[in-house]
Amino acid sequence: MIETIHHEGGPPPARPLRQGSALAVVRNPYAGRYEENLLPFMAELRDLGRRLAQDLANALGIDQVEAYGKGAIVGVAGELEHAAVWHEAGGWALREVLGEPKAIVPANKAVASAGYRLLVPLHCIHAAYVRSHFNAVEVGVQDGPRPDEIVFAVAMATGGRIHERLGGLSKDKISVHDGQR
Repeated sequence: MIETIHHEGGPPPARPLRQGSALAVVRNPYAGRYEENLLPFMAELRDLGRRLAQDLANALGIDQVEAYGKGAIVGVAGELEHAAVWHEAGGWALREVLGEPKAIVPANKAVASAGYRLLVPLHCIHAAYVRSHFNAVEVGVQDGPRPDEIVFAVAMATGGRIHERLGGLSKDKISVHDGQR
């Protein structure tokens, strides 16, 4: 899903903001039971993460992406830790596809019924403290996740909020290149 924002009150932006998400619904192999070792499942998800991140980056224009985030919604027969497998698999994939930016990939997760909508946080791919890029993308699947499913999502944007004017570190002032400042 791609959203192009041409106007948000005030003057139109010089360049519209494009933000979007790519989602996949996956059967939860641990639904209804406790599993001590989730690492094999996390490793299996790396290819999915790479495909979702590549598809979304291509749709937005890989050289245009300035913000990213990830999220997961676990069906009610699962547990929150089943969503946490996406931290490594989704985050690693986003970084790989976008040229290894250093900023942490923000995330959100939930255990919920089908149709639940999750706000996936976004921030700048190069420095977490770029306040203009603090935003969110809403994701969800109308008929998922079913109790034994997980919805995995990646999200990206081509810039910060259209009328950002609250100060803080600006994109053009990133200097340390440590993912923070």
